[in-house]
Amino acid sequence: MGIVMVKCPKTGRAIPTGLEADRSNFQCVPVFFSRVFCPMCQTHHEWFAKDAWVREFGRQIRAARRSVDKAAPASKLA
Repeated sequence: MGIVMVKCPKTGRAIPTGLEADRSNFQCVPVFFSRVFCPMCQTHHEWFAKDAWVREFGRQIRAARRSVDKAAPASKLA
């Protein structure tokens, strides 16, 4: 699961839409139109599903945790 993101047409930065979706399922969604409030430029933007993508934060967090776990020494209980 991840957050559906779109690009702000004024700043070019990625903004979250507030929708959660699975990447593979989102790619199969029929065409739809929506609006989102942009915190970057303080206005509403209209967008189509074809212009959006899913940013899956869970994978990045799990990968970061695994690398930290590998690097951290095992603690000993005394």
